[in-house]
Amino acid sequence: NLRRAMEAIPAEAKASGDAGFKALIEGVDLTERAMLSALERHGVKKLAPEGEKFDPNFHQAMFEVPNPDVPANTVVQVVQPGYSIGDRVLRPAMVGVAKGGPKFAAAEAPVEPGPVNEQAEKDA
Repeated sequence: NLRRAMEAIPAEAKASGDAGFKALIEGVDLTERAMLSALERHGVKKLAPEGEKFDPNFHQAMFEVPNPDVPANTVVQVVQPGYSIGDRVLRPAMVGVAKGGPKFAAAEAPVEPGPVNEQAEKDA
């Protein structure tokens, strides 16, 4: 919520010369940084997975973005960062996921010919 408050302030309001308003903005920013620092000291990690492969254990897909330039199921936008402590997810990151691009390389591993596949080829 502190981050949302900072993002809600219009740029022209930040640029205004009002010293009291600038002090308020700085105070909210310092409070947010102190809180995040305290959480990190106690093992809470922020999940901001932009550019990573979508993982339903840590991410919640909110929408798909047609983007042929990146592999399918890549996180292209983080709407709301998530948080975890150890291996436990406190809040999944809400993300936008790419669709329409090439598959991830790990998913494209060719099938090795083996006894089962050779028999299937003979039957075909």
